[in-house]
Amino acid sequence: MIRTQIRLTEEQHRRIRALAQRENISMAQAIRNAVDAWLDRRAELSRAELWQRSLSVIGKYDSGLSDVAENHDKYLAEAYADYEPRDDLG
Repeated sequence: MIRTQIRLTEEQHRRIRALAQRENISMAQAIRNAVDAWLDRRAELSRAELWQRSLSVIGKYDSGLSDVAENHDKYLAEAYADYEPRDDLG
């Protein structure tokens, strides 16, 4: 683990200490749990945002083809037939 120093308000310190005592864990563990929960929420928001972005493109593009649902594998194979991987991407 990496040692990190933070500054808390007196109220935050009091509330974290009380929570840690109730749950019989250290204050450090209570803070790590809070950070994990915050990071998980942020990841969920990011997934939700990606979901909204993906939904926004539905119906936005038109291939002009009427049989894409039935022949998607054929069209995908054709699209990748000319694909040449690049080594300079990373």
